[in-house]
Amino acid sequence: MSVRAMTIMGLIVTLFGLAGCATGPRVFVNEDPSANFANYKTFGFPERLGTDDRDGYTTLLSQYLKAATTREMQARGYQLSDDPELLINFGVLTQEKIRSTTTPSYGGYYGYRGYGAWGGYDTTITQYTEGTLTIDLVDARRNQLVWEVTGTGRIRDEVRANLQPAVNDAVALLFQRYPYSAPGFSPPPSESTS
Repeated sequence: MSVRAMTIMGLIVTLFGLAGCATGPRVFVNEDPSANFANYKTFGFPERLGTDDRDGYTTLLSQYLKAATTREMQARGYQLSDDPELLINFGVLTQEKIRSTTTPSYGGYYGYRGYGAWGGYDTTITQYTEGTLTIDLVDARRNQLVWEVTGTGRIRDEVRANLQPAVNDAVALLFQRYPYSAPGFSPPPSESTS
């Protein structure tokens, strides 16, 4: 597997391995105010996604993103279609970042006149990878973006081994910000935990 593919997988795992943490990914939503979401009942995916797909095959990342997104859309009453009203695409970006942290440092010593101190600063340089996952919903008839959500977070190596569950969590986290459902859809009543 290429370094780029590993990094992209790590991005998804990280962004949404952080979903349960207090310092989870930053999430941003943009919407076309002229879009009428009551008109959309079906969804699908373009032939070639904006992830790391290659000629002739679809990557595991793309497969996991499509499956998780299909679950989220169907849970809102939308139907998967070969002739969709909404096309769903993904964007993945990684960037190497450097963070510098400076903290005061104090040292001390005991001399023949008592305790002495001197000050200074400790500087720590940390290099890390920041990843961004974007999910776009496009009006297929008008070929116009109508809703997008973006999650940005730090990629951590220790969560890369669990790609599929991390993608599921990532997509679920981002879709928490999607306020619509298909026309006429009413979610099933939630089970009580008495």
